[in-house]
Amino acid sequence: MRTAIAFDITELLPHTERMRLIDRALEGDEEGLVAEVTIREDCLFFENGGVGGWVGIEFMAQAIGAWAGWRFRLRGEPLRVGFLLGTRRFECGRPRFRAGERLRIEVQRQYWTEEGMSQFDCAIGIDGETVATAALTVFQPPGAAVLRKVDADE
Repeated sequence: MRTAIAFDITELLPHTERMRLIDRALEGDEEGLVAEVTIREDCLFFENGGVGGWVGIEFMAQAIGAWAGWRFRLRGEPLRVGFLLGTRRFECGRPRFRAGERLRIEVQRQYWTEEGMSQFDCAIGIDGETVATAALTVFQPPGAAVLRKVDADE
């Protein structure tokens, strides 16, 4: 059963404001998470009225990162570094996501190893219709470095 996520996305992802592409984490459980983003003109990848469909991979990867961050926060631990290793079967039925569209990103862990490798099935939906899917492989090394936010003045 999924639980509502009470943390702000800035507490779950270490990305600086411009690199943080998803707006919020909505709900999650031990194996997955649901996140949202509304496509806006201030998005780093916005051009010609929208964001290229290929950016869906990064939306998915950041939702996985938010899931990991949420799990760390629930345990009272600091965020740790993780890596996107690869993408399989990425399919996107749109050349771009248009300004104003709200994307619902769902990630569900399919397996993990004690060495820190996991695979997630991911989907992006708009108004109840699935518009993109992929399987992402990620890696979080045991003893991964603790992340900290860097102020603009540093």
